[in-house]
Amino acid sequence: MVRLSAGEPNAAVLELAADLAASLEVAKVIGISARQPIQIYGSPDMYVPPELVSWDREQIDKELAAAEKEFRSALKGKVAAVEWRSTVVTYGSIADYVAEQMRAADLLVTEAAKGGALVDGSRHVNLADLTLRAGRPVLVAASSERKVDLRTVVVGWKDTREARRAVQGALPLLQRAERVVVVEIAAADDLADARTRTEDVAGWLTGHGVAASARAVAATTSEGDQLRSIASDLELDAGLVVGGAYGHTRLREWVLGGVTRDFLLQPSRCSLVSH
Repeated sequence: MVRLSAGEPNAAVLELAADLAASLEVAKVIGISARQPIQIYGSPDMYVPPELVSWDREQIDKELAAAEKEFRSALKGKVAAVEWRSTVVTYGSIADYVAEQMRAADLLVTEAAKGGALVDGSRHVNLADLTLRAGRPVLVAASSERKVDLRTVVVGWKDTREARRAVQGALPLLQRAERVVVVEIAAADDLADARTRTEDVAGWLTGHGVAASARAVAATTSEGDQLRSIASDLELDAGLVVGGAYGHTRLREWVLGGVTRDFLLQPSRCSLVSH
């Protein structure tokens, strides 16, 4: 499933999804988009002109129709079958709707989170909420990427359920990678155990046909910054980073920062996350 932002161009994420679908030889790609009506805040007796509501609905219908047209045009002839799903979300959020529809797909492809207080929440999904609720791996595409570079993949390992699910969900991609490096950032007194853990993961991957190796690295700064540095290292230059999302509570990551918030959901390269 590939998520489109209504009312905005989606060429990059669609090109990436089409390339990925061809590589994985998938049977079907589902396009999905949603919009919320205009959000009006005021007193209960505030008058809202019906013309405004009608105009807004017309604009939403036009934007969703344009997104469907863009999706079908981008995927035409590149996959065996396509399907389109869209709605106007009047209750709940866009993340709720997309996560609910993930029952029909193995993987969600979406653009990276768009920050800033002025971002229109009626068009853009809350990517943190979506990742927590999807129940499927989420491939987050950097805005500049038009394909998933699988020459080198870095797995950011933590010995958690979320990391295990991420590696399992990424397995079809890892099997197509030229090399996969399982990295754990650990305190100095935990490095020996970290080596054992990463070697276990690399061994499991090797048993599934993945060219995997292990690396335990002493912690020197925040995990997000250090993992970003490792992935960007000239020796690796990873095109994809795989990791578990929200091993800590989301509140803790929001207040203190963390790998999920600071790196995986706003990537400079593609990332695959799972909760």
